[in-house]
Amino acid sequence: MIRPVSGLPTVLIADDDPHIREVVRFALSRANIGCVEAADGAEALRLFERTRPDLLLVDVLMPEVDGTEVCRRVRAVSSVPILFLSSKADEVDKIVGLEIGADDYVTKPFSPRELVARVRAALRRAERGQTPFSDTVLRHGALALDLERHEVLWKDTPVALTAVEFNLVKAMLAHPGRVFTREALMTVAYPEPTYVSDRTIDSHVRGIREKFAAVGGAPVETVRGVGYKVGPCE
Repeated sequence: MIRPVSGLPTVLIADDDPHIREVVRFALSRANIGCVEAADGAEALRLFERTRPDLLLVDVLMPEVDGTEVCRRVRAVSSVPILFLSSKADEVDKIVGLEIGADDYVTKPFSPRELVARVRAALRRAERGQTPFSDTVLRHGALALDLERHEVLWKDTPVALTAVEFNLVKAMLAHPGRVFTREALMTVAYPEPTYVSDRTIDSHVRGIREKFAAVGGAPVETVRGVGYKVGPCE
């Protein structure tokens, strides 16, 4: 395990292949990003509780506890960015990964430079979501977003969103009733150049709706043939 350097962002690398961990560790260390490493899902969950990393880079297929289960358990308690590593390139697998709470998906074999770029982009999105303006809260009906604390509330009940989901809701909440096309939301969710499809945005919106539905909320409405908007939030 590589000990994180004080003051640097820390990434938890969870992969049962030591060669993959070595490649990722070397690439991230050159980018001044600290690392901790886990060889299986169970160890990844223990290290997450112990180190509270800034981002998780998780292999989908791991012994003990697989990557999707790691994602589910972490997402239940934290909005920390999660990127999946997988040898599966099928779009359906990517959609499933996004729907259970992952922020991005990198297919093996991967370019270390691209991986570092995606990690940096996810860290920047999370940082912008956490502290864009001090003491600023967006409110609309029963929905409230505390931009400084990166907290989302529905009738005073917390809702745990990923960094991407938070940014999507924040963009729509800044203009209640305005309809956002999928293209506009892709710019909000992925400001750095990258390829994402309309179905990726739909997956994020489904995740947002499921989380709000669990607390009795339904803030995001579909405008057929156009996109999405924040409704009355009553």
